[in-house]
Amino acid sequence: MTATDVLIVGAGPTGLTLACTLARAGVSVRILDKSPGHHPGSRGKGLNHRSREIFDDLGIGERVTAAGAEHTVLRKYRAGVPVADHVAFGDRTPTPDVPYTSSLLIPQWRIEGILRDRLAELGVQVELGCEVTEFTQGADGVAATLADGRRIEAGRLVGCDGGRSFVRKALGVGFEGETEAEECMIIGDVRADGLDRGYWHQWFDEDGGLMLCPFPGSDHWQLQGMPERDAQGRLVEPTLEVFQRLFDRHARIPGVQLADPTWVSTYRINVRMADRFRVGRVFLAGDAAHVHSIAGGLGMNTGIQDAFNLGWKLALTVNGQAGEGLLDTYEEERLPVAAWTLNTTTEGMRRVREGIREAGVGTEAGVTADVTTLSVGYPWSSLAWGGPQAGERAPDAPCRDAASGKTVRLFEVFAGPHFTLLGFGAGSEAALAEAGERFPELVRTCRIDGELTDEDGHARRAYGIEGDGLVLVRPDNHIALSATADRGAEVMNRLGRLGR
Repeated sequence: MTATDVLIVGAGPTGLTLACTLARAGVSVRILDKSPGHHPGSRGKGLNHRSREIFDDLGIGERVTAAGAEHTVLRKYRAGVPVADHVAFGDRTPTPDVPYTSSLLIPQWRIEGILRDRLAELGVQVELGCEVTEFTQGADGVAATLADGRRIEAGRLVGCDGGRSFVRKALGVGFEGETEAEECMIIGDVRADGLDRGYWHQWFDEDGGLMLCPFPGSDHWQLQGMPERDAQGRLVEPTLEVFQRLFDRHARIPGVQLADPTWVSTYRINVRMADRFRVGRVFLAGDAAHVHSIAGGLGMNTGIQDAFNLGWKLALTVNGQAGEGLLDTYEEERLPVAAWTLNTTTEGMRRVREGIREAGVGTEAGVTADVTTLSVGYPWSSLAWGGPQAGERAPDAPCRDAASGKTVRLFEVFAGPHFTLLGFGAGSEAALAEAGERFPELVRTCRIDGELTDEDGHARRAYGIEGDGLVLVRPDNHIALSATADRGAEVMNRLGRLGR
């Protein structure tokens, strides 16, 4: 029997993000997956703007960007003829407060590989072939039993084990919602020799449709198509031959041959949400807590963002820097976001299904500014302690290091498992000094117009600060409090009572 602070069940993007967040904060963590090997399929293939910011914070932003593609061109066809091109958010340019203007096209297997590499750098390996078959919890921890009889003791357990989550079912947590009766899509990863890799090709005709999306740095594509059915209306199982028939029918491009299917699956729309995200010492995150339509590509991203929210709270609690009450704010904050996600993606799928009836319209019909999740915040949270932006995403801003003259982004200052107290103006010095003295491990302090200069006023404009002021930023880069510089005592009181 071995003990660890946190046991994570499921090693997809959600579990891996959580493990990285915990490990870098010095929390002992084990991450298990029942599969004997890493999943080879592309599955989720879009990393949105907010998730890219999170990966910057975790130290893998550059690696992920190098492995993906931005501003992918969607080429739409009717009757085999190209009729329109579209680039999602193609009219946007970087701004000081929002560094990313595009989501990133990258297959899920590659994201998972980068996360595993980062986790290994932090001293943790994914344990494959480890299926949890039972767990019990008590006042002091959780005891999990594996299929081979081994037992693991942990302070807490997090189920990141997908839509069919064993952890959720074992907890008896409800998973209310609806599942469509029939599969609406077949999907697979294939080569498409002879097809132009400069586009995400989308063919929609009156009798069905087909999409082929290229993966950067690979010769494979993700194929999505409307399924074939036999004379009795039953699904024809997807095979390479079925994929080729769909391609020939809709694309009508002679000489293109599909080959080497490395993953084949089917998809039906499943819209459900757990009624609780926490039961005692056990938590649910990602698809284990919520599933929804693929419109807008929010599934993997919502799981990553669940993990980043939960991770810092677990870390501070385990490390004794916060009370148990902090963990209640995970469900308080993320359950309403999950409900919003279900509604947003359901509406997005409705728009796609209606839009593709018109020539020149493709999956972009389901893409709005909502899918960036940059506007997702927690203004209702008990951790929103005051000020006009409390609970919202903390914006970035380029500043200059007063000593070296080098450009420093605020996101670089925020990166890590700590709160950041920004002070604006000389009047903030006392509060910064007290925070540094009282909470040296919990809070990083930084004075704007001090060690960092805000020559162009980007930081002040981003945070709405005109004179002297204080902004407290959470470890997940959301604003906890924005106040005048004379409210330092309130900041200290809040930090000292965190979760207590």
